[in-house]
Amino acid sequence: MTLPVDLPLTGRLTFLVTAAAICVFSGLTFAEPIAGLDAAHEDTLEATLETTAPDTRGAALGSASQGTSERPNIVFILADDLGFSDLASYGSEIKTPVLDQLAASGVRFSNFHTAANCAPSRAMMLTGVSNHLAGVPTIPEMVPAAHRATNEHLGTLSERVVTIASLLEASGYHTYLSGKWHLGSDPHQRPYSRGFEKTLALMESGADNWEHKTYIPIYEDATWTESGELVRRPSGVYSSSYLVDKMISFIDSELGDGAPFFAYLPFQAVHIPVQAPEEYTAPYEETYLTGWHKIRAARHETAMDLGMVPQGAARREMSSTDDWDALSPAEQQYEAKRMAVYAGMVSAMDAEIGRLQNFLAERGELANTLFIFTSDNGAEASGAPKQDTAGNRWSLSRQGYSIDESTLGTQGSFNTISPSFASAAASPLAEYKFHAGEGGMRVPLIISGPMVQAKDEITHAFAWATDIAATILSAAGVSHPKERFAGRPILPMTGKNLLSLLADHEARIYEEDEFVGYELAGNRALFKGDFKLHQSQPPLGDGQWRLYNIATDPGETNDLAELEPERFRTMLADYERFTEQNNVLPLPEGYSRTRTLIGYGIKTRFGDTILALMLTASLLALMVFIARLVRASRP
Repeated sequence: MTLPVDLPLTGRLTFLVTAAAICVFSGLTFAEPIAGLDAAHEDTLEATLETTAPDTRGAALGSASQGTSERPNIVFILADDLGFSDLASYGSEIKTPVLDQLAASGVRFSNFHTAANCAPSRAMMLTGVSNHLAGVPTIPEMVPAAHRATNEHLGTLSERVVTIASLLEASGYHTYLSGKWHLGSDPHQRPYSRGFEKTLALMESGADNWEHKTYIPIYEDATWTESGELVRRPSGVYSSSYLVDKMISFIDSELGDGAPFFAYLPFQAVHIPVQAPEEYTAPYEETYLTGWHKIRAARHETAMDLGMVPQGAARREMSSTDDWDALSPAEQQYEAKRMAVYAGMVSAMDAEIGRLQNFLAERGELANTLFIFTSDNGAEASGAPKQDTAGNRWSLSRQGYSIDESTLGTQGSFNTISPSFASAAASPLAEYKFHAGEGGMRVPLIISGPMVQAKDEITHAFAWATDIAATILSAAGVSHPKERFAGRPILPMTGKNLLSLLADHEARIYEEDEFVGYELAGNRALFKGDFKLHQSQPPLGDGQWRLYNIATDPGETNDLAELEPERFRTMLADYERFTEQNNVLPLPEGYSRTRTLIGYGIKTRFGDTILALMLTASLLALMVFIARLVRASRP
């Protein structure tokens, strides 16, 4: 999560500080109470992943008949805010040799979708249940007060769902997490309490990549936990390296017992603040001087050449993309450096994945390890269109950050990419994070390792975030208990197993008449067959329903609502069924994610102080009132 694109960074920070001051001095009450917060590897790996393994699908939970040595290790890698075309194997100019090797030895998905925001996607991937039913309709920072009253829409993982980590642990797997959680920070909500045996977890939406520091003033500080206990991360160690170091130590500590492991590695890359070691940024210093228009166009052409999108598929240009040629040479240089750091952040993540693979190869575990790589949502566009301004310099300096071009990406710097370069990251798709367009929801997915019989192939079958959980359980030979787990009732998993697409190249796993619905903060979608019903709110959308054939038109350029009125009406009715089945609550009138986020920040940072001031003011007022009554009663 980051602050929305419709409020510039300077305005966001200034608004937060100003709003807090107003509340302190005026005694305003809160309409929205908040629950607990929740060295570049250029050589590709020589090891080749095995492509055959015993079929363990359908084994019962915890079945003793299946030897643990036959079950694969599973590494689930989750990038944060990675755009559809940010990998070389999806059309990017960014060098990602390790992930390219995984793609070459496995299957790429061209039509995989997530929620357009992080926590809802993470909830679905880890449980196989709709984010609304899983308790995460949106990120906790943006849940309206009216929804919080239900206690099942807090933006934290519900007790009614069971994580795949819990199920895998019960079946004999070691379960590890190293990275971002963002599904609840109270002790009972931490990953250590949700099935993960060993954890290093960042509780919030993001944090600095170099030190123990929050990245945004709605949080007082970054919250890291290790095995459920609060810890401080070391300063000067880059986040991707830090997370992989910890994951390697977790895996290495228990390799000798013969049990397989499930490793969940949710990187901070490429979430704000966009930072990377200089050695990864340097190769891209000149790359982006051509501007975002040419990068978006080049990625589109490459994606078509690779077969990731159909030949001739059109792309839509967005109003939030600025005119590159209108910038001065100095401004172009600065914007290019912002994106170079972003590319370096992707390359650094790729290198660290390679380091993990090298460790597994040295330990003889690589051939029996299934890799799943994806992103939680599409490209992030919340950064200011022009970052290097006097206002930004002042506000960020108050947080101890610099935005000097010479140091962008390094420790002590703050960086984002603009909506303009976010459009390049999403190419050739339209829109980005928060919105319901394909650019916010369609992301890379690569699966490689045991059970993956195909090599260097692409599947165009529609797939959904909940399918990750079903696929991981199937690969491990574990069945979902459906109704009860550990003595408590749970919701059944609705995701579908993707393994059939990896082995048999089936055209689809969702039938033509099946639909998948989606809603997040008023942005809505429904997928059915090759078609998508789509409604995005401002600033990119106009709140109107539109109909697209995303198999032939992934760029969502040709609205078919008037040409296919019967399909349009049927899918609208399907969407209403989805809202009923998944307990999708209507947004309160006048809801604003920006105002809600600011209210969250004020409550989180200043809640106790403001409450004390309000109580003091109330007592003083009461004393004055009593004194007046006493005086009035005297003869």
